[in-house]
Amino acid sequence: MLNLSRSVYRYQPKKEGDEEIAKVLLELASRKPRWGLGKMQDYLRNEAHGWNHKRIRRVYCDLHLNLRVKPKKRLPRRIPQPLIQPEQPNLSWSIDFMSDSLVCGRAFRTFNILDDFNREALWIEVDTSLPAERVIRVLEMIISWRGCPKQIRMDNGPEFISHRLENWAKEQNIQLVHIQPGKPSQNAYIERFNRTYREDVLDAYLFNSLSEVRVISEKWLEEYNARPHEALQGLSPYQYAIQNA
Repeated sequence: MLNLSRSVYRYQPKKEGDEEIAKVLLELASRKPRWGLGKMQDYLRNEAHGWNHKRIRRVYCDLHLNLRVKPKKRLPRRIPQPLIQPEQPNLSWSIDFMSDSLVCGRAFRTFNILDDFNREALWIEVDTSLPAERVIRVLEMIISWRGCPKQIRMDNGPEFISHRLENWAKEQNIQLVHIQPGKPSQNAYIERFNRTYREDVLDAYLFNSLSEVRVISEKWLEEYNARPHEALQGLSPYQYAIQNA
């Protein structure tokens, strides 16, 4: 009546042995928590287990051993802005992070701030962790004695795309200008400063403590703002600011 063969009608699914597969997969997952299904299948095949790959996959999914992949945060479309030198101070600042380590191997970061008008280095904050809240505190400290900039140019680091920084900028009427991902040339002023700071300080010294990094960086910062710059027609940032006041 159903045009169904007798062998298909009488077939009974064979699921015996799933307990053994589950035991092996759980033991393997506990030893190698970052192994996915493909690597586990290759390992079991090399160990001469005769289980079918589809059977292993079914048991693997039933045990919920699938690796969780953290989705990438989708960035809004970044429109490139021309890198134009401002005509007066406090129109545009550039900010960026750098990383290095102490002699003991402990990593630290620096938060660099630059005025695009005369390439004056406003501050270098040094610590092991510099979250968005710390970035805001440093910016507020500089604003308290220098004034508020019209815009701040930055990359798309996690500290710079946080809602906390975005809300703070709106409260201060500051425009946050994010460069396109993978285009550091769009933030060339601070990138050029980072290279000089790397060569003169971070690569030139072996640091034993964070306080030592801060002292050396602060002393170097004064020298940097007082020495001539080719981009400023041979003037120092301080001289250029006075001449173009």
